[in-house]
Amino acid sequence: MIIRNRYTGEKIADLCKANLSGADLHDANLSGANLIEADLCKANLSGADLHDADLDNANLIGADLGGAKLYDADLDNANLSGADLSDADLSGANLIGANLAGADLSGANLRNATLRGANLRDANLHKAELINADLSDACLFYANLHKADLSDADLSNADLSYANWVGANLTGTNLYNASLTHVNLQ
Repeated sequence: MIIRNRYTGEKIADLCKANLSGADLHDANLSGANLIEADLCKANLSGADLHDADLDNANLIGADLGGAKLYDADLDNANLSGADLSDADLSGANLIGANLAGADLSGANLRNATLRGANLRDANLHKAELINADLSDACLFYANLHKADLSDADLSNADLSYANWVGANLTGTNLYNASLTHVNLQ
């Protein structure tokens, strides 16, 4: 079956439910690819171009996505626990309900990303850019947000208990009904 990009008509990869566990796909061009429910557990996707890719319900546990281009990608309910997303571009990405527990998002660009209801427990968001991101109802329990930029972000109803916020920019951030138990701001 040939899948074409809905906007450009270009051929795109259809890897729906593919088993790519442990695969070396660093610097691969998978922009617009259909990776719904794909198994990419511990795959090397560092530097890969996955913009506009559909990774709904994909298994990316422990995957290396350092420096990957994931802008405008769809990662609804994807499992990214323990994944390396350092310096990745996730601007405008959809991560509703995604599991990012223990993930490394240091230096990542999450500007305008939607992480509503996402699990970011123990995630490293050091120096991450979360400007205008939607983190409503997200779990950021024990997350490291040291020097992160959360200006104009929505953290309403989020659990921020025990999170490290030292040096974070919270200008215009919506913290309505957020749990701030034992948050470290100093």
